[in-house]
Amino acid sequence: MPIELDKEVRATAVRSIERYFQDELDEKIGNIRASALLSFFLEEVGPSVYNKAVADVQERLLARVTEVDIECHEEEFDFWRKRTSKSRK
Repeated sequence: MPIELDKEVRATAVRSIERYFQDELDEKIGNIRASALLSFFLEEVGPSVYNKAVADVQERLLARVTEVDIECHEEEFDFWRKRTSKSRK
């Protein structure tokens, strides 16, 4: 599943790459080369980042699902215990 960026996000990323090359490497990279570099990273490194994010979400969801029984637990067959404790008061 290829990682696609919205048009605006992609344009912002390309500008950021151009700025990085200018400010950090003191080199000028054109729009086409910056776009090609972004495409390379999205194809080559993007899946690793995506898979890590999915694994992190999976871990958090599993932790939350594990807690559902604690948050939503109701005592069973509790009528007589409640009634007995009320009558003692």
